[in-house]
Amino acid sequence: MWLINSPIGRKVVMSLTGVALILFLTFHMCMNVVALFSGEGYNMICEFLGANWYAVVATIGLAALAVLHIVYAFILNAQNRKARGPEKYAVTGSNPKVEWASKNMLVLGIIIFLGLALHLYDFWSKMMLAELMGAGEFSTPAPTDGYYFIQQTFKDPIHVVIYLVWLASIWFHLSHGFWSSMHTLGWNGKTWFNRWKLIGVVYTTVLMLGFAAVVIAFATGICG
Repeated sequence: MWLINSPIGRKVVMSLTGVALILFLTFHMCMNVVALFSGEGYNMICEFLGANWYAVVATIGLAALAVLHIVYAFILNAQNRKARGPEKYAVTGSNPKVEWASKNMLVLGIIIFLGLALHLYDFWSKMMLAELMGAGEFSTPAPTDGYYFIQQTFKDPIHVVIYLVWLASIWFHLSHGFWSSMHTLGWNGKTWFNRWKLIGVVYTTVLMLGFAAVVIAFATGICG
């Protein structure tokens, strides 16, 4: 199958899974911003998206997309290294036309993966997983009390720094990945190439600022 066996097919899989993950991040950011205005409203969303069958199915699908994206990232990185051959060891200086994020996508991806593992521990394991394991609404705190978990997580300055570094890494990864995906899918052209780059930077900046606003608001006591 060309999506698996050909280099172009692998890039298409990377692009499609990447776009799907960006859409999820958009939804997640919009959900998190609610916590800035209403703890009760945020918890209502958490309860709606608890251990319900549709949330569980969506979580499994999201995990599958993330795994595909990560696996194909390693495959493409190994493929690129093999294609460069001995040249990868040559010291040729930095090419100013190549973006820093483009040259460090794998490193950024590893940082993002480690941040994701922490995020899953801080929130998913204490909410959806706890609910699936039988923790009910009478436990303290309730698995659906997402507002409480945000408060507790960002009381810790170390967590605040780690999350902000994580969000910065995601910004670099997405700002390159967004327009790169459009290029792979053939939506570039001479006119749209620079437009997609600008759209990608603006979109990912707004996206990450939304997440960062929640972290900073709870860390500084503006909320919570």
